[in-house]
Amino acid sequence: MDNLLWTIDWGDMLRPSHSVFELILRATIMYFVIVALLKLVVKRQTGGVGPTDILVIVLIAEVAGPGFTADYVSVVEGAVLVATLLFWSYSIEWLSYRFPKFERFFQPPTLLLIQNGRMLPRNMRAELITKEELMTHLREEGIHDLTDVRQACMESDGMISVIKKGGSSGASTRG
Repeated sequence: MDNLLWTIDWGDMLRPSHSVFELILRATIMYFVIVALLKLVVKRQTGGVGPTDILVIVLIAEVAGPGFTADYVSVVEGAVLVATLLFWSYSIEWLSYRFPKFERFFQPPTLLLIQNGRMLPRNMRAELITKEELMTHLREEGIHDLTDVRQACMESDGMISVIKKGGSSGASTRG
């Protein structure tokens, strides 16, 4: 019995029980399905972390976890899945940096919420921001009157940035 505690089956631990190509294909399909689904999520619900960052964190936890608990027969399988997710995450970041059109697909554009002291209800509705929520953000910036705001925007990272009339810009607050 004592011998079982220290016995390691190196063959099972290092030999994949599934096709490595299948693992890469499955991770790739799931990555892009979840990225597409995350595009439907309202930006402000993700806070200051980008949707693809959340995706990578969640998926890595999901695919790496079983590798630690022996749900995968092979550690290699978990490593292949994690490597595939990191590859796609890095590739999308690189492509977004190099090609602006690609960036626009993965990063939502900045959305104007206030223009020259006037709230833009259509844009606020698109992000599900109420007048009360927006006024709360303005008060956090030290602004109590809409007429003091030149622009307020929902940034692609879910933060609200405010530019006061007279040129001073307020710090971004979480959306």
